[in-house]
Amino acid sequence: MTKRDYYEILGIERNASIDEIKKAYRKLAMQYHPDRNPGNKEAEDKFKEATEAYEALSDENKRRRYDQFGHAGMKSTDFHTYSNVNDIFSMFQDIFNGFGGGFRTSFESDIFDMFGSSGRNQRRSGETQGTNLKVKLKLTLEEINSGVEKKLKIKRLETCKKCNGKGSEKERTQTCPVCKGSGEVRNVSRSAFGQIINVMTCSNCFGEGVVISTPCNECHGEGRIEVESVIKANIPPGVSEGNYLPIDGLGNVGRRNGRPGDLIVYIEEIPHKIFKRDGSDIYLDINISIPDAILGTEVEIHTIDGRAKLIIEPGIQPGKILRMRGKGLTVLNSSNRGDQYVRINVWIPKKINSHERNILMELSKSENFKFENSSKKKIE
Repeated sequence: MTKRDYYEILGIERNASIDEIKKAYRKLAMQYHPDRNPGNKEAEDKFKEATEAYEALSDENKRRRYDQFGHAGMKSTDFHTYSNVNDIFSMFQDIFNGFGGGFRTSFESDIFDMFGSSGRNQRRSGETQGTNLKVKLKLTLEEINSGVEKKLKIKRLETCKKCNGKGSEKERTQTCPVCKGSGEVRNVSRSAFGQIINVMTCSNCFGEGVVISTPCNECHGEGRIEVESVIKANIPPGVSEGNYLPIDGLGNVGRRNGRPGDLIVYIEEIPHKIFKRDGSDIYLDINISIPDAILGTEVEIHTIDGRAKLIIEPGIQPGKILRMRGKGLTVLNSSNRGDQYVRINVWIPKKINSHERNILMELSKSENFKFENSSKKKIE
């Protein structure tokens, strides 16, 4: 099968800078990562294809050879292929650096987390990294405004107490006969242009380099068992739907005392009964009577903090929007607040009695109650 042009794969010009190459690769990695396309073999192949293109074009010497000789030039040196995304992640950690701890404002803002790990959790030699756990947390608008501490009940893999995570009660291990203790299996194929090295995690020892001879009968050699835990999540004020909070070390522990993954708490916003949200601003509709719209009044309305008084000026028109400064939601990572906007609706009664009808008929004769409708004007 003929390989596609590396520049075409990344969607860049042949004179693209290294920053443009990195940006293009990050975009494709985000789009085709297997975590976003579970079970999609085509997406996984495109992910690996983009990685191969990046490895070639991000290296000055390899890029020069590729520009001169095409794919044939890549065979003149050792060239890696990848068995899984962890291999890719470990090779290109520099371009997957995420932000530090704290609340994340969007999943897309940190491609680093897509790889089930953080820089803190890179696998040590002979260690299996635990996976991340993802949970959804529903919050009311009031909780979002003030911030809240929530207790979450989760099922996670924790260290087996019977064997202390070693996987064997008698702590008897032996060097893996397949990888000879390296945790990796390397397949080398040669061609007229050089050799190709394919590095894969050993499937017999899962990259640990050792196997146990007498597995623990509680965890069956895994060194971990599933338990139900209750953890606390502190949600800061001002979050939005789709924001997420990574909690370090509260994901699944790795096999046989491997480092734990993280717990990723995704925020879902419960629709409010009366408020509509737009960023840190909130909107509220209220109804007032015809006399109140004409004469003006003072009404008590809902705010996110409770009840407040709002002055309605005489002669207000239906649909008028009044602004209440600082009565909106707290802005994330700030002491500032948005505004509350109140839309005025004038309520029209469907039924009136004869006395009310007479009053309205009398008022309709007044010049102040006459509205000149331009559509009724005669065209001269």
